[in-house]
Amino acid sequence: MGCMFSQLASKFAFFPPSPPTYQIKKRDNGKLTVVSTSSSSSLPMHLADDNSLDVLLVDTKRGNKIVAFYLRNPYARLTVLYSHGNATDLGQLYDLFLQLKVNLRVNLIGYDYSGYGASTGEPSESNTYADMEAVYQCLQTEYGVSQEDLILYGQSVGSGPTLHLAAKLPRLRGVVLHSGILSGLRVLCHVKFRFCFDIYENINKIKKVKCPVLVIHGTEDDVVNWLHGNGLWKLVREPFEPLWIKGGGHCNLEQYPDYLRHLCRFIHEMENITTEIRLKKIRQTLHLPAKKSNAGNPNAQNAHFTVASNARVAAPNARDA
Repeated sequence: MGCMFSQLASKFAFFPPSPPTYQIKKRDNGKLTVVSTSSSSSLPMHLADDNSLDVLLVDTKRGNKIVAFYLRNPYARLTVLYSHGNATDLGQLYDLFLQLKVNLRVNLIGYDYSGYGASTGEPSESNTYADMEAVYQCLQTEYGVSQEDLILYGQSVGSGPTLHLAAKLPRLRGVVLHSGILSGLRVLCHVKFRFCFDIYENINKIKKVKCPVLVIHGTEDDVVNWLHGNGLWKLVREPFEPLWIKGGGHCNLEQYPDYLRHLCRFIHEMENITTEIRLKKIRQTLHLPAKKSNAGNPNAQNAHFTVASNARVAAPNARDA
């Protein structure tokens, strides 16, 4: 019975654009390229000439082939793995990815869930988990990206696979939750109890995330209420100062200047987390005794407290809401 309800919930959770806004084609040199098939796509006309973009087909453990765009920035120190929202695909997100790559000075990889865009299969909670795990493995094997240099970014439904993976990576650099959900069922109704047919139970998984987490949410979101964002932030173990965008809805937060400004600040602080702090996290993960700190070095501890203390004092009323 629970499985049946879970499948029913999935039908209400996923709305891939139909038809997709792009197609994948193979070039003469064997490399993949992408072609726009819709006026709603943000893909440029001469994308095949962009050497900073890799179009990938990634195999998942559930037998699907998913499409991913990898955008490289030669000045990047970190990589962002972006899990998008519900009713969109990569063709509509390319322009946003380009802006984030340039303004945040990061490498960025985004992917389409099974059944979205040119990815094969059907969308489901389990498939999105397998999709993101496959993209993470691709980053490791093809681009040499370790979890220590990775930031996971989840928008709306994408907060589900994002927290699923983040809970498994103890040395992750950071997480961004953009209009995230407490759980699928809680989007539809205000419930305080766990149900076996719920999907994306972020309310439980976020407690296992061991890295700094930035929560972004619009105060006038009529799809995923602001209370979801605030609820997630209350449960974060290492919170970064949240961004509550006054008047922001569910699909327009990128249009507010504070969105990019706050993201830049978060990325900058994640870049400046010292090697000593990262080694301390590794020791904690391996249950090794803590190394004696150098009390005479004021810089050895500052980076961590910048993240944690800002989160506590920036919005003093948010946790009481």
